[in-house]
Amino acid sequence: MKIRIGIYGYGNLGRGVESAIAQNSDMTLAAVFTRRDPSKLTIATAGVPVCHTDDVEQYKDKIDVMILCGGSATDLPVQTPALARIFSVIDSFDTHAKIPEHFLRVDQAAKESGNCAMISVGWDPGMFSINRLYGEAILPEGKDYTFWGRGVSQGHSDAIRRIDGVVDAKQYTIPVDSALEAVRSGSCPSLTTREKHLRECFVVAEEGADKARIEKEIKEMPNYFADYDTIVHFISAEELRAEHSGIPHGGFVIRTGKTGADSATNHVIEYSLKLDSNPEFTASVIVAFARALYRMKNEGMVGCKTVFDVPPAYLSPRSYSEIISTML
Repeated sequence: MKIRIGIYGYGNLGRGVESAIAQNSDMTLAAVFTRRDPSKLTIATAGVPVCHTDDVEQYKDKIDVMILCGGSATDLPVQTPALARIFSVIDSFDTHAKIPEHFLRVDQAAKESGNCAMISVGWDPGMFSINRLYGEAILPEGKDYTFWGRGVSQGHSDAIRRIDGVVDAKQYTIPVDSALEAVRSGSCPSLTTREKHLRECFVVAEEGADKARIEKEIKEMPNYFADYDTIVHFISAEELRAEHSGIPHGGFVIRTGKTGADSATNHVIEYSLKLDSNPEFTASVIVAFARALYRMKNEGMVGCKTVFDVPPAYLSPRSYSEIISTML
């Protein structure tokens, strides 16, 4: 029996999830839920119902895992706990500073309903998180560094678009080259958030909007821009479409450390990603972890989980014997 997946929200991430499901033969798309008029939304998968979000409870027994594809700024803090009372859910909540409180809300909702939930799944948080944990465990005497970009951050772009007077926006996260080189040298530099990255924003403002206010709101936004050197460009909608239509991203997780009796032996662990499409890759990670969530729920687990709770074998559609014979 195939794992029945629901998609809640059909933007870039939702379309990526739909595409990823089509590449996994043990899964099927059960339904797509949208806040828009369902009759005006065309999806890629034939024969799959497109429903309004108001009708989601009607699918309680028809979906094994609901994948939430909203934004972290205002959607997921509300949607994930609410839907965890109905389904086993998985999201990509990526406001790092607020993950602990989000976890607690989702954990309570899932436990009260007997469901299993998973939050903050993607590449960061997600795959990068796992590699930070591995690196620290293996090299306890050392230091972690995470660099993002150069690429478009969907969450940060979404946060800008929610500012009054903004029509559209793209935000690029850019590693500072000198900081990256210093880390790779193994010198274990102490770097502030501001020293590691720049943030560059391309913003389309409404006609007559107060651009100075918009720029100030962007640069002072907590958890998103306040701790970074941020550059804001105001451009036309035509320029944004022509020059910033892609959604590339990537980055590096680096752990430098020392081993040996006198801690004289140096090591550098580096995990890197170069992504042509941030949402499509994020969707692929989420879909793999949705498989794990389905298995965990079937084993009787309830409450909120993270990528740290998932045995790697649960991510694969292959049998355990095949995994250990081909990958170990």
